[in-house]
Amino acid sequence: MIFLFCAYRDWALELYTKLSKKYKMKLISSPKDLTLKNVKKINPTMIFFPDWSWIVPKTIIQNYPCVCFHESDLPKFRGGSPIQNQIINGIVKTKTTAFFMDEGLDTGNIIMKKDLSLKGSIQDIFQRMISNDYDMIIKIIKGKYKIKKQNGKPTVYKRRKPEDSELKHLNHSTQYLYNFIRMLEDPYPNAFIKLGTKKIIFKSVKQNKDKLEFRGVIE
Repeated sequence: MIFLFCAYRDWALELYTKLSKKYKMKLISSPKDLTLKNVKKINPTMIFFPDWSWIVPKTIIQNYPCVCFHESDLPKFRGGSPIQNQIINGIVKTKTTAFFMDEGLDTGNIIMKKDLSLKGSIQDIFQRMISNDYDMIIKIIKGKYKIKKQNGKPTVYKRRKPEDSELKHLNHSTQYLYNFIRMLEDPYPNAFIKLGTKKIIFKSVKQNKDKLEFRGVIE
């Protein structure tokens, strides 16, 4: 068996390296390479999408089992930027949901779910995602899952844009500011605030009771 792994961020490439030591895998990290022609050359048993920001061609979904990993308790928080949209809404505990992709937006049948904490930095969350996805992919490859339809009232959110990272002011609660900055740490478009002709870009943040300590740059 050979599996296709579609991802591009560092945390997901770390996951790919870990899995490729155990299974025969091929990597596609650019949307221009994800074509039916290229996939046919690989002829994978299954395609995994742990970290993908582009529309997958329907011809691929229709011809190969495509498994997507979404960081929410589907059908809640369908759509883009699920981590950020949950954190800014005060959610601390969520799920990693593995599902078979169909032609809808995160609407496919559920394969399995695993608890995911949204506490800490983005890198902390990424490490938990690596652990979750690794365990889930192994179970999926071994066929240890039961498919079920999504159940519950769906909520759909849009993918965040770089301009959404702007803080218009600092008259928010300490908790809100902490969440806003940490959810936009690298590799995402960092939080920033404009001051005259300059702007402060927040690279990372730590919370100490009612105080925030941050690392940033002025441009």
